[in-house]
Amino acid sequence: MATHKPFDHEHNHITNTALQPQPVRGSRRLAREKAMQMLAAQDVSGVHWKENFPHVFPVEYRLKDPTFPNRLMSPEEVERLEADFPIEWDDETKEFALQLLNKSDEHAVYALELIERFSQNWELGRIAHVDRVILKIAITELLSFPEIPPKVTINESIEIVKKYSTEKSGVFVNGILDSVLTELKATNRLVKTGRGLIDN
Repeated sequence: MATHKPFDHEHNHITNTALQPQPVRGSRRLAREKAMQMLAAQDVSGVHWKENFPHVFPVEYRLKDPTFPNRLMSPEEVERLEADFPIEWDDETKEFALQLLNKSDEHAVYALELIERFSQNWELGRIAHVDRVILKIAITELLSFPEIPPKVTINESIEIVKKYSTEKSGVFVNGILDSVLTELKATNRLVKTGRGLIDN
């Protein structure tokens, strides 16, 4: 009778790197998307985005002690938030994301005032959650990033909201941001310098 040696799981791994997710280079588009996801998660969970930032923009994945009251993300949850592929962030892009989130906190009240004012017949509660978060981020970018042209901010916001929200969201966000841009210019709150002056 033939005998079979037991399979040695410890020393017989399939290491086909072609089957493993390949790293994607981080970009400002991806940084905006991750900022949107963290702010949206904050709205739902009540856990501040600062608890998640080191996991989404890591030097290395480090989870806090499970007994820590604000520990939110397991390795599996981190992987899902990374959209099932690793992202390699450079320091400049991570700093952009951090400033975008910090400034979103700073301008949150004013941004919501503008969204309410220019939503016309839309009740704020009826606006899709993702649309509202993207608008907050875009208004923050218009106010606090003088080197980014308004056209870039608006176009990026439209593309992201079309990816994550409803079919009509692109038109809605475009209309609101056009009105916001006019308001910021009229009240001298739009300050652009260098490349930010392009198409301003």
